[in-house]
Amino acid sequence: MTPGVMISAPASGTGKTTVMLGLLRALRDRGLGVQPFKNGPDYIDPAFHHAASGREAYNLDNWAMNARLMDAIAARAAGADMVLAEGSMGLFDGVAKPGAAGHGSSAELARRMGWPVVLVLDVSGQAQSAAAVALGFARYWPDLPFGGVILNRVASARHERLVRLGMRAAGLPVLGALPRRGDLVLPQRHLGLVQALEHPDLERAICDYAGFLRDHVDLDALVACARAAENGCGTGAAPLPRPPAHRIALARDDAFSFIYPHLLEGWRRAGAEVIPFSPLADEPPDAKAGLVWLPGGYPELHAGRLAAATRFRAALQDHARTRPVHGECGGYMALGQGLIDKEGTRHQMAGLLGLVTSYAQRKMHLGYRRAQLRQPMPGFGAGAALRGHEFHYSTILEQPDTPLAQVRDAEGAIVPETGSRRGPVTGTFFHLIAEDQG
Repeated sequence: MTPGVMISAPASGTGKTTVMLGLLRALRDRGLGVQPFKNGPDYIDPAFHHAASGREAYNLDNWAMNARLMDAIAARAAGADMVLAEGSMGLFDGVAKPGAAGHGSSAELARRMGWPVVLVLDVSGQAQSAAAVALGFARYWPDLPFGGVILNRVASARHERLVRLGMRAAGLPVLGALPRRGDLVLPQRHLGLVQALEHPDLERAICDYAGFLRDHVDLDALVACARAAENGCGTGAAPLPRPPAHRIALARDDAFSFIYPHLLEGWRRAGAEVIPFSPLADEPPDAKAGLVWLPGGYPELHAGRLAAATRFRAALQDHARTRPVHGECGGYMALGQGLIDKEGTRHQMAGLLGLVTSYAQRKMHLGYRRAQLRQPMPGFGAGAALRGHEFHYSTILEQPDTPLAQVRDAEGAIVPETGSRRGPVTGTFFHLIAEDQG
């Protein structure tokens, strides 16, 4: 089994992503093959992980995925020297009701895989008291493996001595102490971090993080922590998700990039051909594709360019006369009649669905989704149950087409974003993660 650790924190905003990227590159620079994973439904962080590690990064999600699928994805670590998994939100944070295999928390994943938790702890504004916080996290689940802490935003040498004094009294290993640096942040926008491909100088930033982590974290102790644990990465016997067509034209550019890596790998491993194209560059989808798939992303930031992409739009409309087209979230919005940007300007979209959405009327839609299909969509028949996640700020103004599914949140409440179907064209606001197989 491949040894590993879970990089987590008491809350969001504590610096665990920059710590994760620095560790991935610092360990890679030592000659180690490090396999990254991300807990939960995040389609931005894995691209950063890939850039830092040189290996494809995958999501593991115990609310949306059953145990067999998680094992199949975890088996992507085969051949690596160790695993680094990044948690989401706070260590124990999840939804109220369990899903396919859990509540979605990082702690559940770490416990299942046997990855000791390395807690990134923001110690600004406290000294010995930080140990009480860390001790609570270490003991909250007695059976959760706990490797130690990395202190972040340390103000001075004296501050570090006091915090370490408390950790020593609590019996908690300190694996590193990071001095406060205001420049160690990644640029953000309304859905979180900007995409990796948009970062102005990502390689330089990752190298900077790696140097900083090498200087202030005991990498030998971190590797030893991983190797001392009983790890349980899966065998990969279960299949990854099957492809919805044999030849898939996939939109891939700054406006359309949110698709989970395990889906793409499952499609390709099953023999499907995935042909990327760029709507922003006014490229048409492959003329021989059996399916056009528009992932989520940021079409609201590029609505003018999409409206002007007449070659792309004509080819997409021609494809949809006889073959299926599917869009998720941003891709769904691009299939509609119109998209209103934050300034209130309406832009013409593909017109394959009647959907009209507005980013000027912002409202956050966030959370897990379970969809029972009322109509078929590519890869799934009517009646299939799907698990996914929704995160956007757009408001539906018009949605005249046939509802695609009955959609509920993680607690079972019905949500109004049902998706749509018109002929061979379908779309959803949720991002597909896995079929719900009970």
